[in-house]
Amino acid sequence: MLYQGSCHCGAIAFEVEGTFTQAIDCNCSLCRRRGGLLAFVPAGNLRLRTPVERLSTYRFNKQVIQHHFCSTCGTAPFSEGEGKDGEKSAMINLRCIPEFDLDSVEVVKFNGISH
Repeated sequence: MLYQGSCHCGAIAFEVEGTFTQAIDCNCSLCRRRGGLLAFVPAGNLRLRTPVERLSTYRFNKQVIQHHFCSTCGTAPFSEGEGKDGEKSAMINLRCIPEFDLDSVEVVKFNGISH
């Protein structure tokens, strides 16, 4: 399924293709504060619909995940990184897809604070 998503003000807009049945609720120091529900897709399934220059990026801890956010409204619509297998992936904040039914996914707790 193809979904349209964005930050709150629309400065960052994207399309993502996927079938989402689970969402990660991570308790790391960043995710805990921003409150996203994350779903993973191969990087090629995410297409930015606005200029890349609109992305602000934050890295912390091991510096391997690019946590993207909007510098205007502060919303964090997605992050990018690599899996243990070296494959590039995107972590989509399902809360940034307005038409997505958040109650349709199983929420899985992830203990990111210990990683």
